[in-house]
Amino acid sequence: MNALHLKKGSSKHSAYDLKNPLGDHLETHTLTVLVDNEAGVLARVIGLFSGRGYNIDSLTVAEVDHEGHLSRITVVTTGTPAVIEQIKAQLGRMVPVHSVHDLTVEGASVERELALVKVTGTGEKRVEAMRTSEVFRAAVVDSTLESFVFEITGTPEKIDAFVRLMVPLGLEEVARTGIAAISRGT
Repeated sequence: MNALHLKKGSSKHSAYDLKNPLGDHLETHTLTVLVDNEAGVLARVIGLFSGRGYNIDSLTVAEVDHEGHLSRITVVTTGTPAVIEQIKAQLGRMVPVHSVHDLTVEGASVERELALVKVTGTGEKRVEAMRTSEVFRAAVVDSTLESFVFEITGTPEKIDAFVRLMVPLGLEEVARTGIAAISRGT
């Protein structure tokens, strides 16, 4: 500890608070980007993230307007508030981008993810896997004498909890779609 008891971002040589006004803590944001549905657009959008070292936690993309040739990209990313603002600004300047929305700050939104979870086992573990799937409202989409494939839809936290409970029951494989999100209301 220094003798002047300076806060982070302060300097004994300055009378000004030099801390970043946008903060230096990490935040997770869900961004939706409406883009032209043409070859190479997704690569350009993702290139913006990789070229600047930004992380993508989740990515989904699908055509949402067949006649207008528009696709919606949903990206979940983590960064400081300044980095998130920079990402939104850079996405907004791209030519094939029609709109960028930050669902995290624009109000209430609904986020869901789908996962397929393969569990192998026999006897009591098989029965317990079925009981757990009922609690989580997971549907059995494939069944053999040794395994189940469950389909579960919900928040990422719900899917994480289901997967954790399946580990001791014979979890073999997990396939997740990534988050799809939309704002609530009008």
